[in-house]
Amino acid sequence: MGLFTIFTKKKYTTSMSVKLSIPKGTRDFLPEEVKKRNYIFSTIREVFELFGFEPIETPSFELSQTLMGKYGEEGDRLIFRILNSGEKMKKADIEALNAENLPRFANSLSEKALRYDLTVPFARFVVQHQNELSFPFKRYQIQPVWRADRPQHGRYQEFYQCDADVVGSDSLVCELELIQLFDQVLTRLSLPGFTIKLNNRKVLSGIAEVCGEREKLVDLVTAIDKLDKIGEEGVIQELTSKGISTNAIQKISPLFSFSGNNLDKLNFLREFLKSSEVGLQGVEELKFLIDIIEKFPLSRGVLELDITLARGLNYYTGAILEVKAHDVKMGSICGGGRYDDLTGLFGLKGLSGVGISFGADRIYDVLTELNLFPSKLVNEKKFLFINFEASTYFHVAPLMSALRTRGIVCEFYPTQAKLQKQFKYANDKNISYVVIIGEEEIKNNCVALKNMVTGEQQILSHSELLKL
Repeated sequence: MGLFTIFTKKKYTTSMSVKLSIPKGTRDFLPEEVKKRNYIFSTIREVFELFGFEPIETPSFELSQTLMGKYGEEGDRLIFRILNSGEKMKKADIEALNAENLPRFANSLSEKALRYDLTVPFARFVVQHQNELSFPFKRYQIQPVWRADRPQHGRYQEFYQCDADVVGSDSLVCELELIQLFDQVLTRLSLPGFTIKLNNRKVLSGIAEVCGEREKLVDLVTAIDKLDKIGEEGVIQELTSKGISTNAIQKISPLFSFSGNNLDKLNFLREFLKSSEVGLQGVEELKFLIDIIEKFPLSRGVLELDITLARGLNYYTGAILEVKAHDVKMGSICGGGRYDDLTGLFGLKGLSGVGISFGADRIYDVLTELNLFPSKLVNEKKFLFINFEASTYFHVAPLMSALRTRGIVCEFYPTQAKLQKQFKYANDKNISYVVIIGEEEIKNNCVALKNMVTGEQQILSHSELLKL
């Protein structure tokens, strides 16, 4: 049947007893949704590159030993392990199973795991490729990650992260640029308002030191971090359950209710932490960033010192950052911080780093809820060439080629269907113009062009079509 053989889709059937579905916490994306996601990714990528960050990619899965133990006990539970296959299944540690040592048994069954985030794989990347990189190295990475978390609104098991990191510099200018990067990206995405929350791990360490609970830093600040969710009474109950002394709770109780602007909070912390050298160092680092943002204000973001912010304690050592959008019930949409010791986990000491991550899927949900996506996300000019018969292709091909050279989207309807069906196809795909080339148009070397928005139809020469 030659070049124009008509191919029909094979109809796949499934048993009536089988209900097709996808795993919880994952999603399919229709074309319009993909366009919206690409709009987010391209906006983030564009700003990353304006700030001098360069792209890298890492594998979707790593060796389990690379990931395990880097996110704390809770993080380790959320890592998706990949089951060994083939001969490696014989390495299963049955003795560990019989002894009910389930972690050891799980390790014997799985040597690889899906990446939990992009930060730890990046640390591995830096150590492995240190001789090929120029430091400070500014990288960005836009790839999916996986977490065995309980799916809920704004929380998925498979989602994209968009990270930017600077490694090889301990300058606070890096933190400043990342705060500005948050502001630039979210402003370009038209978010009307958002708060960039700022804290410092050294301040949290100072709080633990001042109240005499240095060894229980994680328990202490993890409870404080829940203040906005469970309230002061709930925090006190959790602190008590973790073995924090009544005396320590009394000392930190002023932190539960103090307020004011960023300068008021800095002054309070400076007094509260006056006996802690590390705590005062954290205060001065916060002051540096807050002072500069005061002099060079953000476009739409509001920078807020929040001493209850305590994310990433297993690897953050300095600044801690988190972003929340206004007017939506959603957790943080971005986060990050400084992780001076992260590459030390893989044997490369003394290399300081700081990074941030955009939660693209949460940002998508925020833009959807606030109706902030642009009405047109792609080239508005699209052409569908009507298929009257197979030989029509020889007349439309040069025109489509010329239009595509100019970056205009063109399609030739693949089958000789009724005009009504072809016009419906154009409407369904938001195609701007339908081009009709029948016998009369071929004879007169012209086209009939129908505007699918206005309904207007006109006769144009080939050169006039190409000038649209």
